[in-house]
Amino acid sequence: MRRRTGRMGAAVLAGLLLVALGGCAGQGTRPEDAAIPLAGPVEVSGEASAAPVELDAPATPAASEGMGLAPTPSRSASPSAKPRPKPKRTAGPRPVPKPPIETQVPPPPPKPAPTGCKPSYRGTQATRAQVKAALTDAAERTYWPVSAPDISIPLSLMKATAWQESGWQSNIVACDGGIGLMQVMPATAEWMNQRFEQSYDIDDYGDNAYLGGTYLAWLTKYIGDMYFDSDYSLDASLCTSELNSCLLNAVISAYNYGHGAVAQEGEPLAIPNPQYVRNVRALMTECVCLDY
Repeated sequence: MRRRTGRMGAAVLAGLLLVALGGCAGQGTRPEDAAIPLAGPVEVSGEASAAPVELDAPATPAASEGMGLAPTPSRSASPSAKPRPKPKRTAGPRPVPKPPIETQVPPPPPKPAPTGCKPSYRGTQATRAQVKAALTDAAERTYWPVSAPDISIPLSLMKATAWQESGWQSNIVACDGGIGLMQVMPATAEWMNQRFEQSYDIDDYGDNAYLGGTYLAWLTKYIGDMYFDSDYSLDASLCTSELNSCLLNAVISAYNYGHGAVAQEGEPLAIPNPQYVRNVRALMTECVCLDY
């Protein structure tokens, strides 16, 4: 910035005015990410939602700290400053889990179907294009918009799980009672509709995809809170040759065997169905369904 040598008094006065105006503008601008989600789980109506729920306005510093929120950013902070991204977890699961935050749990899985039993079919089979659209839509949903908005179900996981469970047959009914595309159990569907205050129809292929996605999201939070310090990443690159090394494998295992067989208080993370996990993991990268 150039300086003029003449009329120093006027220049100084003008400079003071500019500094004063600039300071007021900075104080009046809030960071874009001023709304900070609650630190712990929050029971809300209709937690499963297509779009995140934003807090309307930040609370006062005293009130926000009392609720477990980070203090309100200082007025002297730059308006363009953004919160630092959450560090990516590189370690494996906790050897001793934390107590579960989610205390409402789904019913246990049913007993295995009799040997030789064949599945039945009811209703009309959805086309591959319809199934693909339903799985894509389910993968794009934000299932925990308030208490865990960073939970995201990979589309490859949705497609692979549906292929493993039903071969993308939307109207199949298994001998053990599993229904449709994601082979959702009626009791599990009833529980999820109650927990998330939804009314998904288990026989509708689109709602069936939502039910499967909702269950995967619930398992991600439940196991992630206990063993991975609330890091909900389902990134396959975090997995090692040990099947119990990552959240992704644990969620896949629990989808098939139930949460209680994988995550137990005071016990290390378990993978009781390794072949199922290996199948789904392989399908996530090699399934013909990925090209549909």
